[in-house]
Order: sequence, then C-alpha cells, then structure tokens
Amino acid sequence: MPEFTSSIVAPRAPLLSTRKIVHMSMLIFAFLLPYLTWAQAAGCALLALLFNFVVLPRIGADMRKSPAGSLESKVLNLEAASARGIRDNVWMGIIIYPISVLLLILLYGDREHLQIVAAVWAIMALGDGTAGVAGCALRGPSLPWNRDKTWSGFAGFILAGTAGAYLLTRWVAPGVEPDVALRICAATALVGAIVESAPIRLDDNATVPLVSGAFMFCLYFVERSALDSNLPFLGRRLVLAAAVNLLLAALALGLKMVNRSGAVCGFLLGVAVYLGYGYKSFLMMFTFFAIGSIATRIGYARKAARGVAEKRGGARSWREAAANSLVGAFFSILVITTHHEGAFLLALIAAFAEAAGDTVSSEIGQWISGHAYMITTFKVVPAGEDGGVSVGGSIAGGMASTLIVALAFAMGLCGKGCAVIALSAAIAGNLLDSLLGATLEQRGLVTNGIVNFAGTSFAGALALCIALRIGF
Repeated sequence: MPEFTSSIVAPRAPLLSTRKIVHMSMLIFAFLLPYLTWAQAAGCALLALLFNFVVLPRIGADMRKSPAGSLESKVLNLEAASARGIRDNVWMGIIIYPISVLLLILLYGDREHLQIVAAVWAIMALGDGTAGVAGCALRGPSLPWNRDKTWSGFAGFILAGTAGAYLLTRWVAPGVEPDVALRICAATALVGAIVESAPIRLDDNATVPLVSGAFMFCLYFVERSALDSNLPFLGRRLVLAAAVNLLLAALALGLKMVNRSGAVCGFLLGVAVYLGYGYKSFLMMFTFFAIGSIATRIGYARKAARGVAEKRGGARSWREAAANSLVGAFFSILVITTHHEGAFLLALIAAFAEAAGDTVSSEIGQWISGHAYMITTFKVVPAGEDGGVSVGGSIAGGMASTLIVALAFAMGLCGKGCAVIALSAAIAGNLLDSLLGATLEQRGLVTNGIVNFAGTSFAGALALCIALRIGF
C-alpha cells in the first residue's frame, strides 16, 4: 500500500508587516510639523499613542515585528497578546514608537531644531521598514556583528533613511543648505543603521531615535569655518597623535592590558581624542585608562575567585574601548569642528569622568566586599550583580571622577563652575548606569557595553545641554 505524506505549507508572508505599514503611514503627520505649534505636535503624538494602545489591539491587528516566521507564529492568539497589554513584546514596539516621536518633539520641537524631529522620524520609520523588506527580499551575506541582519537590509536602511530624512528636512527647514542637509541626513542614517543592527533585545524604536536625534543635534553645530581655523596646527597634531597612540597601544598590548582588537580600537579613539585639544584632552583619556587598568588589576585573584573578575585576565577588547571612549572621541572631534569649543570640551570632560567613575567603582567595590546593594530596592546582592552598588565602590568611583575633573581644571580646560557641572554630570551618568544595569541589563535586553555607552553619553549630553544653556 503506498504511503502518503502530507505537509502544511505556510503561506508566503508579505514583505511589509502590518506593524511596519502602521509606522510608515504615521510618517505622513511629519509633513504637518511646520504648521503645528509645539503643544499641537505633542498632542498628535499622544493621540497616536492612544490609537496604538487602545484601537489596534481591539481590532485584532497583527503587530508582530517581522512578517516572517514559522506556521506556529502565524496563528498567534492576538486576543491573548492584547490582554497582556504592553508587557507583551509583540505590542511593546508599537507603544514605544509614538512615545519616541513624543520624546523627539519634547527635545527638539522648537522651531530652530524642528527638522531633527522630522528627519529622525523618517529614519526610524522608512529606514527600519526598508531594512526589513530588503533583508527578506534580497537576503545576501550577514553582518559580522549580527548574523540575524544582512548587508542588503543595512544598505536599505541607509538609503531609505537618507532619502526620507532629506526630503522632510527640506520640507520642514528649507533654509538649511541642500548639501549640508544631505551630508547630515546620510551620516545620521548610517548611525541609525548601526544602532538598528546592534545585537541587543531592546526595541529599536527606542534606541534609533534617541541616538540618531542626539547625533544629528550635534552635527548641526559643525561649521567649515571652525575646522578651517584649526587646520594650521592639525597636521602636526595628527602626527603626534599617531606616534603617541601607536606607542601606547603597543605597550598596553605587551602588558596584556588590552587584546589586539582593544589595541586597534584604542589607537583610533586615542588619535581622535588627541586631535580635539592636543595632549591635554588625551591626558584625560590616558588617565582614565591608567586608573581603570590599575583598579582592574587590584585584587584580581580575589575577584576571580568570586567569579566577578574581567575576562581575559583583565585585558580590554574593542567593545570595552568603544563603550567607554567612543563618546569622548566624538565630542573631541566636535571641539575642533564647531564654534562651541567650550561646551563640547565640557562634555568631553564629563564623559571621561563618568567612564573613570564607573570603572573604578565596579572594580574596587567588587574587591572590597563580596556583596552590594541593588540600587532600585537596596536589597543585598552578590558583588558584581548588575545594578549593584556599594559604599566603598561608590566612594572610589567618586574619587576617580573627581580626579579626571581636577586634572582638566589644572590644565585650564575648565573653570571652577564648569568643573562642578562636569563632575555633577559624571555622577548623574554613573547613577543612570546603575539604574540601567538593574533594569534593562538584568532582563538581558542590553549588554554591559551598551550600559556603559549610555552612561558616558548621558553624562556628556547633560554637561553639553547645561553649557549651551548658559551660553558657552
């Protein structure tokens, strides 16, 4: 008797999911921004949030992030997902989307920066949507840093994000020169694509607009005249930067303070920092690296026995180097490419002060005591627990941040008032670092490197905003 086999063939999923269609269709409202007041624009974002939160679940819309998936995923019980509300990750992104738009309006909704809201909104909607379509339709090789993402999707994000951001920038702010708008939109779309493809579980509707908006905000301060005024001495500074950083990278590699990737990344970031304010800005980065490395080595055997010591014998990789120094390097470049040198210099100081405080507080705290206190509940937790803080570690971290700020003050990079701002911003960044560790990192949504990057970014951004507010 012949045997018959049967198989269930899942229907071919559409390239654009309902979720992406909703996101992209909402972009139409961005064209209304020039005709709305700040309060009206914020009200529209709140209405979109209400629509996504109340209406879409009730009509049974399939709001999964990707249209692709197994047959089992096709029969997802949407009523159960709706009952779980925002706790279900199926709906989290669709709620975060209008919240991110609202946050963009609150941060950049004034007439001077309104194009940032529109451009980043386009990058978030069109870039992400096109990345999914291109990735599913074209396939191709995967990204080296995320095997779940493809180069075709990455390129699609950049192209669509750039085009949409440029179109809305020209619509909302026609006074911005076309070539300037194109360069800024393309650079921001590239950053957005990198953030969107990062291997983290945190919804990219939150990460892409936050990072892209801050990046674009800073780029609008860049002026060719500022760079031209610094060109006469940048050639000599570049040679010195390359020589000094090459020597130190080789020395750190020989002493096993970094591995090869850490040495290469440290070299590049060190050159960027040196270009900002010569040996003075570089000395802050070097001091951070030195005290961080010393703190890592102190009591390493005890920390290793507790299972909380840094891997690879304490040698830092490119991930640690980028997480702690990328923000400082970015601000350092802006020091020489904008006419707000003092403001970005203050942000640079705060970023490295936060990085030093975070590294030293963690390493010393884990060495001194076997337990810490969860920053959100103050319950006793093992040393090294994400979000755990200790008295000894906090004091040591505060001293490290103070040392970086005192060094900047001694070199004449900031006055007393600005030193207080930088130190306060660094402490705030350290607190945010611990809070993110106790919440997002604990849940596995982000890595420790992302948390460190967020801490330095927040410290630098806070110092920058205060400096710009007081007229730097």
